Amino acid sequence: MQEEFTKLINQHKGIIHKVCNVFFYQHPYKEDYVQEIVIQLWKSYPTFSHLSKFSTWMYRVALNTAIDIKRKEILSPKLMALSAREFNLSDSERNESNDERDQLYSAISRFPDIEKVVILLYLEDYSYKEIAEIMGISESLTGVKINRIKNRLIKILNHGK
Repeated sequence: MQEEFTKLINQHKGIIHKVCNVFFYQHPYKEDYVQEIVIQLWKSYPTFSHLSKFSTWMYRVALNTAIDIKRKEILSPKLMALSAREFNLSDSERNESNDERDQLYSAISRFPDIEKVVILLYLEDYSYKEIAEIMGISESLTGVKINRIKNRLIKILNHGK
């Protein structure tokens, strides 16, 4: 079971990183939260029934774990992020990130959690039906949410608001 789990996690590890980028963009404990999601996936793996794709199940567990972490963060003291200077990073290390990707994650980070999830799945090319299944909402509501989110994203990215 451990080998199978490890193989599946390695095949779909991008899901975990994308969920963390959406929920914990530039958060000092983002890598810790990646590990927290992997732990929760391992604990939940025995309940995976193979009725849906592994990636669909993985998204659901990862998203629920991220939302739980966010809820717990609200109750805990606020953390201050350290700047690149405090980390003593060189200019080349700071510039390695992709500006467009960073702008997109920054814009998405402003949205409520539900909208973050919907747009993340949409950007991952999940169908409206798959998104609706993961989210537990109707397919038509999924379409409405995606259109509204896309319009808001366009406004944010074009106007910085």
